[in-house]
Amino acid sequence: MEHPLVDIWSGRKFRMPASRAMQVDDFAYPAGPWLETGVSNWSKVEGAAGKACASCHQEAEKSMKGVATRYPEIDKASKKLIALEARINNCRVNNMKAKPWKWESGNMLGMTIYVKSHSRGLPMSVKVDGAYKKYFEQGKAFYYQRRGQLDMACAHCHEVNYGKQIRAEILSQGQSNGFPTYRLKWQKPGSLHRRFKGCNEQVRSKSFKRGSPEYTALELYLAWRGQGLPVETPAVRR
Repeated sequence: MEHPLVDIWSGRKFRMPASRAMQVDDFAYPAGPWLETGVSNWSKVEGAAGKACASCHQEAEKSMKGVATRYPEIDKASKKLIALEARINNCRVNNMKAKPWKWESGNMLGMTIYVKSHSRGLPMSVKVDGAYKKYFEQGKAFYYQRRGQLDMACAHCHEVNYGKQIRAEILSQGQSNGFPTYRLKWQKPGSLHRRFKGCNEQVRSKSFKRGSPEYTALELYLAWRGQGLPVETPAVRR
């Protein structure tokens, strides 16, 4: 399968030295409080089943290693493509008998960051063949479709013009290997689907719900597009 990019670069390459340094400094790391929330919730018993994440998965350092590299994945029960956030809520509802978390809540961001942190440095490696192929094609079609009043596709910024400056921002390749990402603009971490919504709104286009089939398929295409890039979650971006 031919790749649209000659060279694949993480968004970290396009950031200022200060934010790049912040990402790797344990003392200056701004997403630390959310990571600690994930650590705390991992062993916290919730729901009617009287279970915690650790009840089934034991030590996250071992059981979660490499998990982030392969999402989105097809859920065996529903036969549908789901993001990691949806997997976490499936576990909460079906196994713990607990309430699901809102996609952008502190608890969900914290748990997603904690799970993905155990794959930091490992290369992205998602499936796009077999049962995954239709979702891959859907995500690819979304990526190249012009939309909104500005009549722009994702590719116009992140493929045709990456490295160029738009206002005060340098356009990156739009890689997904650092999400959830702490954005200085947000002053908190945010999910990849939040970023999708923001991009859609910037081109004056219809946005979709977090966790929607449209955004999940797009997430799969982006993960393939960044295949081989190391997981950086949570990255620090402008």
